[in-house]
Amino acid sequence: MGLAHIAAVFRNGRTAFMPYVMTGYPDLATFRRVIEHLVISGADLIEMGVPFSDPLADGPVIQAAAQRALENGITLADCITSVADLRARGLHTPIALMSYVNPILAYGVARFVEDSAAAGVDGFIVPDLPPEEADELEAACRQHDLAMVYLLAPNSPPERIALITARSRGFVYLVSLTGVTGARDALPPQLPQFVARVRAATRKPLAVGFGVKSGEQARAVASLADGVIVGSALVELAGRSLEQMTQLAREISAAVHAGESPLP
Repeated sequence: MGLAHIAAVFRNGRTAFMPYVMTGYPDLATFRRVIEHLVISGADLIEMGVPFSDPLADGPVIQAAAQRALENGITLADCITSVADLRARGLHTPIALMSYVNPILAYGVARFVEDSAAAGVDGFIVPDLPPEEADELEAACRQHDLAMVYLLAPNSPPERIALITARSRGFVYLVSLTGVTGARDALPPQLPQFVARVRAATRKPLAVGFGVKSGEQARAVASLADGVIVGSALVELAGRSLEQMTQLAREISAAVHAGESPLP
């Protein structure tokens, strides 16, 4: 588990399908079925969102899902327990918890990482935690050999790209646009140049998120990056129809993995 588990996702140049889910949405039982269907559909890594009352990086779909999960009583401790439950049910797919920093601080950084590692979490994405303020969390991640993923935006200057790529462990999260999460009708025209700038600075895997909602868009992103992150489009369908969500997940997975040989 841990950092090596995530690294295996990108071995041999394989492009990863990385769906985002909101823990406990639309309810805890359905959430477990969402995970199962995503894995069957070809998910390579699951980003499990931790519901938070002020999700600054998220658009209306994920904000609404977070609010629903909070109303369902889902806490950070429940998210960690959910990972342990999924592992006990036989789930081997890597899991990265995506949380804002306040719940982590309230839980206690060292205890949070220790409990997450024991549950089977492989790494963390914390959108509002810059590396300049992440020494304690990074140290705990190194102690348990877990990934710590930072984000870059299209307007990140060269010195920021150098810092983020140096400090990220597991992969680097590239935000495709300057804005919040949410499905878009078209990919940003500057995305190839953005990915190329970051690629020139690191050999670590690059995963692109924010805005992808179709197989066609996923195929385009897969031609540029090592991972394709899809959140809002799947979360929206998860709250409406598990069948429709699964259909979209299969479409995106097929596009991301087109031309690849199955892993042994």
